[in-house]
Amino acid sequence: MKLYEKMESGVYVIAEMSANHAGKIETAFEIIEEAAKAGADCVKIQTYTADTLTIDCDSEAYRIRGGLWDGYSYYSLYQEAYTPWEWQAALKEKCEAVGVDFLSTPFDRTAVDFLEGIGVEGYKIASFELVDLPLIEYVAAKGKPVLLSCGMGSEEEIEEAVTACKKQGNDRIVLLKCCSQYPARYEDMNLSLIPEMKKRFGVPVGLSDHSMGSLAPVAAVALGASVVEKHVCLSRSTESADAGFSMEMEEFAKMTEDVRHAVQLMGRPSYERTEHEKNGLLMRRSLVAVRPIAKGEAFTPDNVRSIRPAIGIKPKYYSELLGKPAGKAYAFGDPIAPMELSGKTQNAEDGTQSF
Repeated sequence: MKLYEKMESGVYVIAEMSANHAGKIETAFEIIEEAAKAGADCVKIQTYTADTLTIDCDSEAYRIRGGLWDGYSYYSLYQEAYTPWEWQAALKEKCEAVGVDFLSTPFDRTAVDFLEGIGVEGYKIASFELVDLPLIEYVAAKGKPVLLSCGMGSEEEIEEAVTACKKQGNDRIVLLKCCSQYPARYEDMNLSLIPEMKKRFGVPVGLSDHSMGSLAPVAAVALGASVVEKHVCLSRSTESADAGFSMEMEEFAKMTEDVRHAVQLMGRPSYERTEHEKNGLLMRRSLVAVRPIAKGEAFTPDNVRSIRPAIGIKPKYYSELLGKPAGKAYAFGDPIAPMELSGKTQNAEDGTQSF
């Protein structure tokens, strides 16, 4: 699994297929192929059935009101959206064939046991399961990386989930900042929590993003996120439970490029000049004779100016220089020499501009 390798050097990008296969394994295979071409490091699915998530009950308590899935019963939504288990070994093989990791979210022990049987290398815990500590402990006991999505999670609930992993001797934990809205609104994202989460819990932090576009992932990477998860589809016109807030592949490819560029932009905290900047030092200003100056003649605003290029001493010495007698004769355009400044020493890195 590339997770830790990618996090060390930049960002690990997960393409979440979810229900966007729309019940067709051929579409699932195509999503994997296109996600790999678009730069994903991993394709993720979900391992559940309607019966492992809920019960088939007509009570109003079991019906969704508002949002993208308004009117569905929980059971009917999950019946429509699930990924058949008989596909999943083949989907994993497809991921391996195109060079991306395979990851899944289990929702109960039977799903964990099934995924162990097909040889998964890591697990994702969904935001809604963050409080299912027995499930988290069962997953963590497998000793593989656990990505904990923290949508709706309080500080205490996140702490409990992290502790549940560590109780099983598993500290291979990644927290995913998440806003559990579909789609999520920018004003509710609260990405400034990412660096605080890294400090508070002492583990890598990423973003599981349900907002539209790639702005949130780029901002998250700038704030220190080392994992980005985004729902993907072949087309938002696909009739599936998740297509409405998913990225099409062209958009996902652009997002992947943008987040990797964001890593480059962040760099490291350093005042050190780049090689290109060093080459530009000559374009700085320096003190230069703009009229002939005789030896012993005083330096004045009329015969010395701060101009480009940086062939003389730095402009910061202008006031100190004025009124002093020239130690040698200067022709028009000659750089003012370091000898005019008593007690100053040369800095080799900056050349004549270092005084």
